[in-house]
Amino acid sequence: MTMNHIESQRQENIKRNREQLTQLGIYLTPSASSPPLAKGPPAKKRKLDHPLPPSRSSARIASTPAKPSYVSENEAEDWRHSRKKGSRVGPKKVKEPVIKQEAVAIAPIPAKDIESIRAGWITWESNASPPIRDDDSTFHFQDQSSFTPNKSPEELIREGCFGGSYFRPLYSRRLGITVTDDYRQLPSTWYAGLDVSQFLTSPTYDTEINKYKVSSGQSIEEWEAAGWINHTYDVRGWFQWYCRFYMGRRCEDDERQISRWRKCVGETGRWRRMLLKKYVSMGIKEVFDDGEDEEGRDVSPVMHQTCHHWAYEVRQGDLERFWNAGK
Repeated sequence: MTMNHIESQRQENIKRNREQLTQLGIYLTPSASSPPLAKGPPAKKRKLDHPLPPSRSSARIASTPAKPSYVSENEAEDWRHSRKKGSRVGPKKVKEPVIKQEAVAIAPIPAKDIESIRAGWITWESNASPPIRDDDSTFHFQDQSSFTPNKSPEELIREGCFGGSYFRPLYSRRLGITVTDDYRQLPSTWYAGLDVSQFLTSPTYDTEINKYKVSSGQSIEEWEAAGWINHTYDVRGWFQWYCRFYMGRRCEDDERQISRWRKCVGETGRWRRMLLKKYVSMGIKEVFDDGEDEEGRDVSPVMHQTCHHWAYEVRQGDLERFWNAGK
């Protein structure tokens, strides 16, 4: 059988099958104007560099207040302060932490509510027993056993905490008001004999008056922007809360603030452990009084000052336990 004969039969079979399919109504004749089918893989969809926002939005979601982030302010401390001494910096760039700005988007508080909040700052009553201080100078609060600072608010003020600027005039973006002179709500004995303009209301952070002679931490404005401030109780944040807690006030924000303290300088707190590890890495087994002994300042003044802001100071017993147990 020749190839011509085979091809002829194939064409006849195709023609016959096409006629049968046409009679059954399942054969479609290609349009002469139809473009030829493209061969090869399908075209890829272009990826948008910036996704488009949804065309519709939920009124319920839009009206929901942004949830503030209560990440510890010391989590945003400059990474250079926590980097091990002598470690090699490779070509990979280390990103500095970014402060979350969720709370900034919250709508302003109505004026009538602001007046109610302001009244709450001064009308509270002391309803807890004063703390007891043990032989290691650690404070113990009867109703909060896990909160054990070893510096009193008065000691912190007299040692220049926050560079003397903590109670400076403060404009709150959240409340839309400027807060001034609230240091007067503290017992006057805490700052008796001090220059208030230098130790409490200084417009700038003065490193010369704080105990370790360095700048540490962030401004109250940054704390507010990051959502670390609960305005209902303490417009200035952590230290103002500690002053009032020490004076006997108890409020719904206590658990949050104590939790933040534990994470920073509690038994397993990040900054406390970093500082104790620094002593061990330097082979130092005795705690110096950094306010008097020049040698003591060699052990990370920035870490010391950070812990000092959180009402904790390394004591000899802490260091010995860390040397013995490694934690």
